[in-house]
Amino acid sequence: MLATSHLSAGYGHDTVLHDINITVAPGEIVALIGANGAGKSTLVKTIAGLLPARAGEVTLGGERIDALTPRERVLRGVCLVPEGRQTFGGLTIEANLRLGAYANKSLDEAAVRALMDEACKPFPILLPRRHEPCGNLSGGQQQMLAIARGLMSRPRALLLDEPSLGLAPALVSEIFRLIAELRERGFAILLSEQNARQSLAISDRAYVIENGRITASGISRDILASADIAEKYLGVGHRVGDAGGARQIAMTARLREIMAAR
Repeated sequence: MLATSHLSAGYGHDTVLHDINITVAPGEIVALIGANGAGKSTLVKTIAGLLPARAGEVTLGGERIDALTPRERVLRGVCLVPEGRQTFGGLTIEANLRLGAYANKSLDEAAVRALMDEACKPFPILLPRRHEPCGNLSGGQQQMLAIARGLMSRPRALLLDEPSLGLAPALVSEIFRLIAELRERGFAILLSEQNARQSLAISDRAYVIENGRITASGISRDILASADIAEKYLGVGHRVGDAGGARQIAMTARLREIMAAR
């Protein structure tokens, strides 16, 4: 569904991404694993069209989209749920949801309402509160709203940039559970996330990105078992015995149970 080929991009005179080749299939979660500044957010922004590609290609369903505007990419089926949620606290929950369908001018009111019902099915807390200001929601609920807003665009490829950022551990686990469930709806999901352990627990495959280059890739469970990856990104060693590490391991085990039950 979604692929990049020899993709390079950056800011100003600096090239951040170098020769990136990734693929994401329908009904698959692919995780991007890497430290802060590795290029994860730059990659999803380039795929979404917020940054121009300096070289290479981005394709959706086999068709090149790297020359299209961000709005045109949304209409083709690419949706970015941005880092930090970027919901509008002064607008109602319903108004935030409607913004997700804004690019498609052909939708009538009935179609928008049907989309809203469908987008909020995984997040049943939203519609009963749709007339409340978005700012009344907790951080985790606002992340649910941000994802539901993205689903309003009827995406084929869903780009999730740091969806667990700033959330309490219990809410992080819930957000990852919901993301895992979205796979069943056939989306191609690219998950850019600093929480490597839980990303690998729910994803099918993963790419490790370092200094703007893909340095490893493979089946998520194999990468999760890699001693080198564990030392760099999973906190194994000096942190595995502390309370935070114990919570992470317990949450990962629960996510694996959810995956096994699929």
